[in-house]
Amino acid sequence: MTELLYLKDCYLKEFEAFVTDVWGSRVELDKTAFYVHGGGQPSDTGTLFSGELSFKVLEVKRDQGKIWHILDSGGLKKGDKVKGKIDWARRYKLMRMHTAAHILTKAVQSFYPQALVTGGQLDLEESRDDYSIGEINEESVKMIEEKANEIVRANLPVEIGEMPRQEALKIPSIFKLRDVMPKNIPMIRYVKIGNDHNACGGTHVSTTGEVGRIEITRAINKGKDNKRLYFRVQ
Repeated sequence: MTELLYLKDCYLKEFEAFVTDVWGSRVELDKTAFYVHGGGQPSDTGTLFSGELSFKVLEVKRDQGKIWHILDSGGLKKGDKVKGKIDWARRYKLMRMHTAAHILTKAVQSFYPQALVTGGQLDLEESRDDYSIGEINEESVKMIEEKANEIVRANLPVEIGEMPRQEALKIPSIFKLRDVMPKNIPMIRYVKIGNDHNACGGTHVSTTGEVGRIEITRAINKGKDNKRLYFRVQ
């Protein structure tokens, strides 16, 4: 099983690993700092180096129980030692976006305490989150945006840790996704902003100040109790 280095260090830009399996232009590594697509966050891109050879990493995803690095060409073989280098500018922007999404949820719940996240997707230029909110208007959107930026300006530490599942279940607010409860996972990874815990397997910046200004670009009604907020970071 591939060791996911980014779970412990989101700022790791380069790493060394060994190829453990090959399937055409796909390779499995014993460890990786490339984020694996999932949880609404796109996978990392970058480069694998082996001797004089280099391979562009186009995508990283799970398939049939394995984590595959999809390369622009074949050529690596099982047992090869490689050096991985992440496209850091892209990763860091997504880290800012992901932390912004958590801040936005915290801001939304300050006005709508029972609201849960019903979906979301991160991207480089504009991201979105869906919330179980009945009504929302221009004034409430402005209040949410201002509250989010108050959290940014506070420059709070963003802590990442793990806790046993049974301990996590004692913090109901840790699971902010509606109808999603991790099953059969002994340890729950969480992100903590201030006193707010959020179960999450994504990558994040270390302080809210690193996010930059959060701008809610538009709000869309997706149903009776489902409102979508699009946002970006500046």
